[in-house]
Amino acid sequence: MPLSDMAIKKARATEKKQKLFDGGGLYLEVAPSGGKLWRMKYRFGGKEKLLSFGPYPLISLKDAREKRDAAKRLLLESQDPAEAKKIQKLAAAYVGDDSFEYVAREWIENNSRTWVESHSVRTARRLEQYVFPWISAASSQHLIHSASLLHQ
Repeated sequence: MPLSDMAIKKARATEKKQKLFDGGGLYLEVAPSGGKLWRMKYRFGGKEKLLSFGPYPLISLKDAREKRDAAKRLLLESQDPAEAKKIQKLAAAYVGDDSFEYVAREWIENNSRTWVESHSVRTARRLEQYVFPWISAASSQHLIHSASLLHQ
């Protein structure tokens, strides 16, 4: 029988972990400390695996069901949802201040004090012309593609 919002709110902590099942592998784990965490049990490659979706009430019942359905779609496409989640985290780490371009510009700025000005300008121009366009356009797609190939 699927979970209801009322059943989730009434769930109380006990000495042992409790699992309140919703269906399709989705369940709410109630810890002895009182914390409630959405999880999904599934099989991939002949092995049983667990996927965590986040804490209740931050992740509502509706949100947890949507995440379960998205994970099921990945399974239908022969993809491991846990690996897809790891790949998304990796891709997100390469966006922003940790990008190659940001680090390279910081490197140039730090070293330009000891370089001849023409060398600093030439190095920056070469990176801008030959490296940054390729890396920025392809880095996230390449990272996702490479990581997915590693886990097949």
